[in-house]
Amino acid sequence: MVRHRLPATLAVLALLVPAGCGAEEEPADAGSSAGNTAVGEPWYDEIIPASADGAAGGTDGPCPLPVAFPVAEGWQAEAVELDPATAEDPELAAEMAAIVTLRGGATVRCEVNGRGAGGGFLRIWTTAQDVAPRAALDAFLADTSLEQATEAQFRDLTVGDLTGVEATWVSHDELLDEVSRSWAAAVPANGQSLLFTVSESLIAEASDVLPAYRLAVQGVGAAG
Repeated sequence: MVRHRLPATLAVLALLVPAGCGAEEEPADAGSSAGNTAVGEPWYDEIIPASADGAAGGTDGPCPLPVAFPVAEGWQAEAVELDPATAEDPELAAEMAAIVTLRGGATVRCEVNGRGAGGGFLRIWTTAQDVAPRAALDAFLADTSLEQATEAQFRDLTVGDLTGVEATWVSHDELLDEVSRSWAAAVPANGQSLLFTVSESLIAEASDVLPAYRLAVQGVGAAG
């Protein structure tokens, strides 16, 4: 595990109100992540999906999305909205909120909070129309507004009848002054791409975040 963090101000995170590339590339592996057996860093395929307790996405549940996905037991899915009007400096708050919620042409739409299960967050981002999964990941990693992504590796991902791409990388978060490993899966949906992202942190290990991530990614499907 690669991680180091110094004290930092976290007030900007209050702007996210729940409502309800310096990357080195390696060839993608064939097949789905479920069929790979990359034990240990960087993929940790030995970590199995968590047990499900509900779902998110679709049109009726939390986090309206063009797909639905299972939510891990102890995790809580909520849509992400900006509320800069409540800050002392709304204009600055709006700018900071945009930095946190926009990255590489993708917009974060949902946050699945895992504090009740040991820590960590799963975030789901959507892109504009006609953005392929690999292009979405490339743009996401190339955006250095919050972090510098290095040591990126990619592999093909097949989930049901969806074919996408999975990535892992080491990142330096400028806001938190933290070095950590992250994972992301990009899948096509409704003419755009959706990104599922998780990261290690001061309080979350790979074993804390990957079970919920694997459950969501392996269970994602078109909204009914």
